[in-house]
Amino acid sequence: MDNLVRRLLKASCALALTAAVAQPALAQSTRKQLKTANKYFDQENYRASIPFYEQVLAKEPNNALALFRAGIAYMSFDKEKASDYIYKAQKLKPKVSKDVEYWLGRVDHLNYNFDEAIQHFQAYNTTLKQKDSRKKELAQLIQHSKNAKVQFNSPKDIFVKNLGPTINTQYSEHSPVISNDDKLLLFTSRGENVTGAGATNGKSKGNVAADGEYYEDIFEAKRIDEDEWEKPRSLSGALNGKGHDASIQVFDNDTKMLMYRQDENGDIFYSERSGGDWTEPKKLNNNINSKAFESDAYITPDGRTIYFSTGKFSEDGTLDIYYSTRQPGGDWGPAKSVGGAINTLYDDDSPYLSRDGKTLYFSSRGHNTMGGYDIFKSDWDSVGNKWGRPENMGYPINTPDDDTYYRLSPDGSYAYLSSYRIGGYGEKDIYTINYIKNAIIRGKVFSKRDSSTVIPGVELVFSGTQADKTALSYRDVTKPITGDYQVNVLSGRTYQVAVSKDGKNIETQEFAVPISTNDSTVVEKNFYVDYIDTTSMLASQFKKIYFDTDKYNLRPESIQELNNISNILKANPGINISIEGHCDSRNTDEYNIVLGQNRANASYNYLKKSGIPETRMVTVSYGERRPAAPNDSPENMQLNRRVEFRVILKEGEAMPQFNPGTGAGTGTGTTSTSTTSSSSSTSRTTVPLAPGKSKVKLPDGTKVKTKVDEDSDKVKVKTKGANDEKSKTVTKDGTIDSKVKEADGSKTKVKTDND
Repeated sequence: MDNLVRRLLKASCALALTAAVAQPALAQSTRKQLKTANKYFDQENYRASIPFYEQVLAKEPNNALALFRAGIAYMSFDKEKASDYIYKAQKLKPKVSKDVEYWLGRVDHLNYNFDEAIQHFQAYNTTLKQKDSRKKELAQLIQHSKNAKVQFNSPKDIFVKNLGPTINTQYSEHSPVISNDDKLLLFTSRGENVTGAGATNGKSKGNVAADGEYYEDIFEAKRIDEDEWEKPRSLSGALNGKGHDASIQVFDNDTKMLMYRQDENGDIFYSERSGGDWTEPKKLNNNINSKAFESDAYITPDGRTIYFSTGKFSEDGTLDIYYSTRQPGGDWGPAKSVGGAINTLYDDDSPYLSRDGKTLYFSSRGHNTMGGYDIFKSDWDSVGNKWGRPENMGYPINTPDDDTYYRLSPDGSYAYLSSYRIGGYGEKDIYTINYIKNAIIRGKVFSKRDSSTVIPGVELVFSGTQADKTALSYRDVTKPITGDYQVNVLSGRTYQVAVSKDGKNIETQEFAVPISTNDSTVVEKNFYVDYIDTTSMLASQFKKIYFDTDKYNLRPESIQELNNISNILKANPGINISIEGHCDSRNTDEYNIVLGQNRANASYNYLKKSGIPETRMVTVSYGERRPAAPNDSPENMQLNRRVEFRVILKEGEAMPQFNPGTGAGTGTGTTSTSTTSSSSSTSRTTVPLAPGKSKVKLPDGTKVKTKVDEDSDKVKVKTKGANDEKSKTVTKDGTIDSKVKEADGSKTKVKTDND
């Protein structure tokens, strides 16, 4: 507790005793309860004082003085209740204490009301004389609130998790120490299970410290799984001293332990594991310990250097961090300061190094703390041979109250710390600190109409924010055929997911992604949208047709399917198609390019003779290069001897509304449809291709340029694929002249008579 707080509490107690005597109207029992409460309060035994203040308030709920002092006492146990009590006291009696503005500032700061805290501190400052030493401390408190506001408004994407009621109690738990295998936790507690607690249900409350709390003991707990621990076991046998005992570090493969013991104002000891327990602790030498306060330490993995915090070298007893190295004889040598970059005029405590020794973590009341102790880190400057400027690790690692004992897990993936923060079990609790990681979100997009039809080509944009409000955006497009998508997003937040198709927004949905603290979390998420995919519908209407080995003659069932396609195209004059020929792998690549083109041409010619303008059709041959199945059996080879029909659009053009056609000549596997007039369909579809130039883009990304002469007797088609494969086809008076260049540089020429 700082000097300013002690002075104010002493003055407040004197005022309270005077007020209690000066109120003869108070009942005898109430005066006695208030006097007892004030006695405990003056001893800084806040926990013991609270029940007596509450007894007074039960009888006199508007007793401003009891409310005020109970509020100060609650600051160590319930920050929100503390705020309610102090504010109510001031409202009932504005001058309940000459220091009320100070305490309002303190309680507002702890409850994240930083602007209000600054106003109260400034108001209190005006009541002090110019040379009052408290002005300097108030200036620091005001700066703390300013620092806290900056840190709170720029939070990190960090997940802070309480270890839970098995470890934490309504009392103080701190100094977490984790074993090398991450399965055993040692920690320090002032709970009711400590050795000095005595019979808690009897008249004797056991051996308590001056502040009315039980003396600290060291406990250990075994991990059950990621989030659960066995009931802690006290290590008080050999480790229990007359006062406080606290865990610091296990080292030498967990066979030794550094610990704190309340000896000569506080010293550093070590103990060795013997079987399942620990030996009697031994004190480190006088280069480490002194008659001043030594509170915490850390020995490097090589065992050659110890960092420790001590009040020995400061004029006012505040803690600084020093280090010592082992002498040739094996004991610790003279202490040296870690430097002015780390040590401040205020307490600097709890040193801890990363495994590589390049980062120093420590707690400090100085630097740009948010208030109380904050966790800082400093990187080693190998060029300057010194520790660099400390960096506040930010909110929510740090809070407006004390945050101490930062310790990394064995693999460095997360950390432990001790902190008193809103939402805990009471006083200081032990928490884990995890950086929030990415999660893989994957799934499909379905049409809401039947919840089974996937929609390819849908763009999904996940929009969210980081903890500091920086915008986040992740995008993917559902894959052809499967409708799959996958994005890697920062977890632990809600995203607005914009779903669009062909540049037009379909809808926006919200999706909450749970917190992930590893990089392997996968979340399955399907989207169901109010959209009919006309392309997929047409694909289901345009069936593939198949051919005999080395033939391009149309089979009878192929004629039926071509009649079906012709009817659909006539009913939908805004739809244009690509006719694509394929082969099995029986012959050479060059031969199969020609054969595939002949199969495409056979279909093209039939549709042309059935009345479909040639300007609405393009042909292409892939030969054996795009098999539908492995060429390893007669059945699979038959699947590869085919022609496929795909809808093509002008660049930037949306799919027109689909009209199913007359149903005449419907091929095998298609559904019978009702007749729709041509005039009706024309009024709501795009106009067919006219003489001139146009550009189209196939679903696989292939770009097609078409040039049609005025008399429509000559059509020139150029294609360029995603892998730079190219083709040029000229159709004139029934003759096709085609050139193809594949991605690997191979070329093929085809010239054939369509008749």
